[in-house]
Amino acid sequence: MIEAEIEHSLARLEALARLMDGAFVLPGTDIRLGLDALIGLIPGVGDAISAAISSYLIWEARRLGIPKWLMARMFANIAMDTVIGAIPVAGDVFDVMFRANVKNRRHLEKKGYRASRGGGPVIDGEYTRVR
Repeated sequence: MIEAEIEHSLARLEALARLMDGAFVLPGTDIRLGLDALIGLIPGVGDAISAAISSYLIWEARRLGIPKWLMARMFANIAMDTVIGAIPVAGDVFDVMFRANVKNRRHLEKKGYRASRGGGPVIDGEYTRVR
């Protein structure tokens, strides 16, 4: 992948993580939730749909060349979010508190993908590979 593709890929991952785990604030609180928690409210299929969307993060990270052990860790986050999230009521609370997509994005940052720091202002969501 060329550098521009990597930046676009990471920007998509950042946007997806925010959308799924923290796009909205519950009125009157500081509690953030995303589409993961809202989709999870759909009985029977909500958590499976959410897992499918979250799996895109792993697919995109695989394209970036992450190691298999990191891919397994990211998959474990999504699996835990899906399995526990399927429990009625308690799982919905868990979906709000456990941010699998944000955790997976942080795994990428630990691998060496992080926000651009040099050459001007950092655009929100713009990421680049640190070499």
